[in-house]
Amino acid sequence: MKASELNLEDVFSFGPQGGHMQFMGRRVLLFDALAMGLLRKELIDNIGSVAARNILTRMGYAHGWATADNLDNEYCDLLQRPDFGPRLHQLQGLVNIAKCDWTFEPKFRGKIYWEDSYEAEQQLLQFGVAHEPACWMLTGYVSGYCSRMLREEVYCIEKRCSAIGDPVCEAEARTKADWGDEIEPYLPYFQAETIENVLHEVTAKLAKVEKQSILTSQFTESSFGKDIVARSSLMRKTKELAIRIAKVESTVIISGESGVGKEKIARLIHHESARTLRSFVAINCSAVTETLLESEFFGHAKGAFTGANKDRMGLFEAASGGTLFLDEIGELSASMQAKLLRVLQEKEIRRVGENKSRSIDVRIVAATNRNLVEEVASGNFREDLYYRLCVFELEIPPLRQRPEDILLLSRHFLKHISEKMGKDIIGFTPEVIELLLQFRWPGNVRQLENTIEHAVVMCQRKRIKVEDLPRIMSTVECSSSQNFTIKKIDELEKEHIISALITLKGNKAEAAKSLGISLSSLYQKVKRYGCQDVR
Repeated sequence: MKASELNLEDVFSFGPQGGHMQFMGRRVLLFDALAMGLLRKELIDNIGSVAARNILTRMGYAHGWATADNLDNEYCDLLQRPDFGPRLHQLQGLVNIAKCDWTFEPKFRGKIYWEDSYEAEQQLLQFGVAHEPACWMLTGYVSGYCSRMLREEVYCIEKRCSAIGDPVCEAEARTKADWGDEIEPYLPYFQAETIENVLHEVTAKLAKVEKQSILTSQFTESSFGKDIVARSSLMRKTKELAIRIAKVESTVIISGESGVGKEKIARLIHHESARTLRSFVAINCSAVTETLLESEFFGHAKGAFTGANKDRMGLFEAASGGTLFLDEIGELSASMQAKLLRVLQEKEIRRVGENKSRSIDVRIVAATNRNLVEEVASGNFREDLYYRLCVFELEIPPLRQRPEDILLLSRHFLKHISEKMGKDIIGFTPEVIELLLQFRWPGNVRQLENTIEHAVVMCQRKRIKVEDLPRIMSTVECSSSQNFTIKKIDELEKEHIISALITLKGNKAEAAKSLGISLSSLYQKVKRYGCQDVR
């Protein structure tokens, strides 16, 4: 029988009443692909991607080995046919084989091209576009099948994957000796070690594996864009819209609560635009006094005012050809709003103390945590300036509206902060995970990052425990999305300020910078809320 002539009805049988099904004489089970995808998600969320990949790769390896072993015992002539294994793979519903090339002389080599991989499908469904090939069980299956067939160590590595945007999945199988040093980063995924050992020994190699695995994909995305980690549909849509907006030259307003990541989105827009090779200049409009703001924006001539002992260019000139990010634009005074409007209309600036105008070529991206429509209605923000700025508006959802991102961001921050501090911390205890998911995060992503940094500093073990978290995490009421207490704005602001002060050990200058407000504003709020001694 030719492998291409083999049909499912030739190898699959079951009783009409169910309960016992057989594939090539062995009992099999039917599992929904979505259920397997949810298992994958639970493993990654609870024990991390490295340990999850280890388990699923070994599971696939055992499946492939058992299939080949059954063939050797019952259909030994079929085992030696190189096209028979891929055909079985397809009949089992795991994947469609687009193309398969096998050679046995002078060395064993196999190249497989997969379509409709259920693992890639579930990766995209559960997590979105991946940063590395995702067909872990499939490569494990091929490795186990070929190892049993040749009776020596064979390993399959996925080179391209539809989960990262490639049109098809491409994998290559070779013997361990033939792979040489190239196989070393992948071997931990095939070894039967405890989860704790896997996490401890493989984490250091993960960065190397990821760099080798990420290949050119159809979804061309800047390295900066990959730094904005998101699993929620809300944030993924926001990110995708930002990338689309980046391709045009229009002005943009980014709105959202303090700490949601408005500057990161602004930088993504810059990096995805035609201006990516020029400057990205940012200024917090609320952090500069009114008397200095005009000079900061437009520059000044020598002698324009006391202390102006030389000519100085402003931010609009410094950002020439690039992007100027105006954070907290809702804090601008009426006079500065009028001057900014003129610059946007005329595309030229005049330094303080000069009479001549200078042409500028700058894209403006503005951000605010205020509702500018309400500010316009109340007369606090110019309507003509609002419409000049708001060609596009991007609203970034607060972290409490996208709980799917909390653990992903927490692990992202844990990895980078641990590396920066030279500490070997591999994860969180279940109690911490529960607390992170229940907390309301009034300070959004910035507060989460500060919390993880605090925990890394305090942690003396391999995993973050509850006692490593800032005190605010245990004193503020946590609640699920179905049952929560709505708190007043002042209460949330107070909690946010206390959390920042605790995280930064009472350093008010750093806390003000982190909170995106002026130092004088922070002192006023600290006095009002009675938290002067928080450290």
